[in-house]
Amino acid sequence: MTRNIERVAVLGASTKPDRYSYLAVEALMSHGHRVFPVSPTGEEVLGNPGYRSLRDIPEPLDTVTLYVNPQRLMSLLDDLLASPPRRVIFNPGTESKEAWEKLEAAGVFCQQACTLVLLSTGQYDQPQSEE
Repeated sequence: MTRNIERVAVLGASTKPDRYSYLAVEALMSHGHRVFPVSPTGEEVLGNPGYRSLRDIPEPLDTVTLYVNPQRLMSLLDDLLASPPRRVIFNPGTESKEAWEKLEAAGVFCQQACTLVLLSTGQYDQPQSEE
């Protein structure tokens, strides 16, 4: 099976190695994906140029994986909807019914899952189906 190389934004990326968002950047890279860390500081993470906003990323995204709390997510939702990705992964602790509904209404596939688990179990690249 050929793996699909995706352009993935990690929203809430951290430069701290003990953070799940940092581990996600690392795991996504190890699976061959192109990673775009997004954080208020816009710092580089593991050699990937950082961005302060999703709108600053110069190319379309396949997936955005969330590592921000629901309140912060709502303040970033307009940016997310401005150039919607194919998929948004709501990692544990990021769940927001309002954001989910708005994203789905915009045609974005939403998934409540852990990016690290999806990658480690081989489920990340599986075709997504509407439920």
